[in-house]
Amino acid sequence: MSRIGKRVITVPSSVKVALENNRVKATGPAGSLELTVNPEVKVEVKGSELHVLRADDSRTSRSIHGLTRTLIANMVKGVNEGFQKRLEIVGVGYKADVQGGAVNLSLGYSHPIKYELPKNVTATVEKQTSLTLKGPDKQVVGQVAADIRALRPPEPYKGKGIKYADEVIRRKAGKAGKAAGGK
Repeated sequence: MSRIGKRVITVPSSVKVALENNRVKATGPAGSLELTVNPEVKVEVKGSELHVLRADDSRTSRSIHGLTRTLIANMVKGVNEGFQKRLEIVGVGYKADVQGGAVNLSLGYSHPIKYELPKNVTATVEKQTSLTLKGPDKQVVGQVAADIRALRPPEPYKGKGIKYADEVIRRKAGKAGKAAGGK
């Protein structure tokens, strides 16, 4: 039995979960999400708890048991609280600005970059160099953060670029040999 798959998902009172055939739909204060569950895995609602069970001990049902439970748990948490990713922009003249459903970025290129956000993701800029992305779907929020980071990944010499707030950039020494008088 999967250690993750057999754990029970507790549904908060502010979230409603509906099951139809192989679809799980969660609705809460932050929005609503749907997931199509593989037929080899069964989801049961018992009061305010969700149980994810597998039909048999085949290889595919064992491999997706824990995954399905985690995806449903992320849906429940996402529609209740939501997920967020924080990005930091490092570099002289690098900045971000939010206008409507788009993020405008100045990243040292000859042109500004306009990144259109998906419908469930919102962005806020605390300072011009700190960007927070929020949304109910963990996968979409993470993908948007990765896409924005990929526009100017951090470089190892000065640390300039877009990085996650909790990311540590390993720095390299520059031309230390030449500066010290070596050949």
